[in-house]
Amino acid sequence: MGSEALVHVLLVSFPGQGHVNPLLRLGKRLASKGLLVTFTTPESIGKAMRKASNIGEELSPVGDGFIRFEFFEDGWDEDETRRQDLDQYLPQLEKVGKVLIPEMIRRNAEQGRPISCLINNPFIPWVSDVADSLGLPSAMLWVQSCACFTSYYYYYHGLVPFPSETAMEIDVQLPCMPLLKHDEVPSFLYPTTPYPFLRRAIMGQYKNLDKPFCILMDTFQELEHEIIEYMSKISPIKTVGPLFKNPKAPNATVKGDFMKADDCVGWLDSKPASSIVYVSFGSVVYLKQDQWDEIAYGLLNSGVNFLWVMKPPHKDSGYEVLKMPEGFLEKAGDRGKVVQWSPQEQVLAHPSVACFVTHCGWNSTMEALTSGMPVVAFPQWGDQVTDAKYLVDVFKVGVRMCRGEAENKLITRDVVEQCLREATSGPKAEEMKQNAKKWSAAAEAAVAEGGSSDRNIQAFVDEVKRRSLEVLAASGKSTANGGADLANKVAGNGVAELGEPKVNGELKVVS
Repeated sequence: MGSEALVHVLLVSFPGQGHVNPLLRLGKRLASKGLLVTFTTPESIGKAMRKASNIGEELSPVGDGFIRFEFFEDGWDEDETRRQDLDQYLPQLEKVGKVLIPEMIRRNAEQGRPISCLINNPFIPWVSDVADSLGLPSAMLWVQSCACFTSYYYYYHGLVPFPSETAMEIDVQLPCMPLLKHDEVPSFLYPTTPYPFLRRAIMGQYKNLDKPFCILMDTFQELEHEIIEYMSKISPIKTVGPLFKNPKAPNATVKGDFMKADDCVGWLDSKPASSIVYVSFGSVVYLKQDQWDEIAYGLLNSGVNFLWVMKPPHKDSGYEVLKMPEGFLEKAGDRGKVVQWSPQEQVLAHPSVACFVTHCGWNSTMEALTSGMPVVAFPQWGDQVTDAKYLVDVFKVGVRMCRGEAENKLITRDVVEQCLREATSGPKAEEMKQNAKKWSAAAEAAVAEGGSSDRNIQAFVDEVKRRSLEVLAASGKSTANGGADLANKVAGNGVAELGEPKVNGELKVVS
């Protein structure tokens, strides 16, 4: 089937590494089920992705469908420092996006590939307003756990008390969830959070939660069974994770990294089975130098082999560039390797890796569980503190090294060493490994043909196709007519002037 005859969905991503990755993974899953997928995010990120991940402007076949990229300018210069301040950047992105996304939809319609559905991830809830204004259905990909989704939902609707200025240290009991201590609730909800703009961004999504016809979640039924069952009665949730596992297109080369990964697989190959501790705090967590030093000495003193990701901070972030303690690399010798960025999926699946010291972001959490990898939990803020609670106390695959940034406590080298030993040898390590294997098997089964996530993806694709026919039926009888009609509708909304609709099946990207 030619790509111009496929039902076409537009994925609009918030420009953060932890958002782009799951949405692009969803795009690959949808494409593999026979859809044409266009992925868009600001050009500043497009540039980094092209450089790091070799994505081109042509169509990439994935399974039975295709994926393509079309980026948009966010209206600010490349070296604009205000991008680092979400309070300033989010309104700018919304202002520009509300003009440029409809133009992109019009252009695609003119070129014979009308868009049938928009999908966004958190922090850019206005995407569903754009869809609404054009009479198009929209869906949202939630990129955290269902437990966190529920916490935000209950906070937004004021259904139970959360920590407040007058009662800072209250515990929070939500239905079908373990009791969360005050510092295990997603920390953006905490009255003293240094990131109130992130709370505002997430609450914006909840204000708009009635618009998407479906909320896709990068989790799986078996992992959060009770809370998913419960919330499904309140919200149109469909679990589709773990998204990074794609049985129909396991080797799809389309990747969303902003930094080229260092080659470390050869080094891992040279090490014995289950002998390496992998340390990575994701794309946005930065620790202070004194904490970094303690982790370094803890790694040295524990005697383990280690692979450590030391991502340099963005030049406008205001974070200092961290240094390794004097003589550290010499002392570690061939026992340790330090890289700027790693191919994490490959690392976690590698037989020589024994455990993962992680900030407990949800992408890393899903990758660890799916790879059957025990963790040492080192959460800092946001959903990380909630994920750590689940990894340690509910999924039972982790050792807790700290309670998060709010604790404001230096974790000493002795604690680091003790946690590493506990996670790599002895009865606790063995028990965690067995539990991790159990979750890995459940995750594989969820995405395999006929598994819970596979069925949900298929049901979502079928629904998008059904709604696509409705959109076309309302606007014209053929794809071509529908395209021209949609293009006219966008122009009629006063978004852009339209000349003669030029409809053709050519799939050259207009960038």
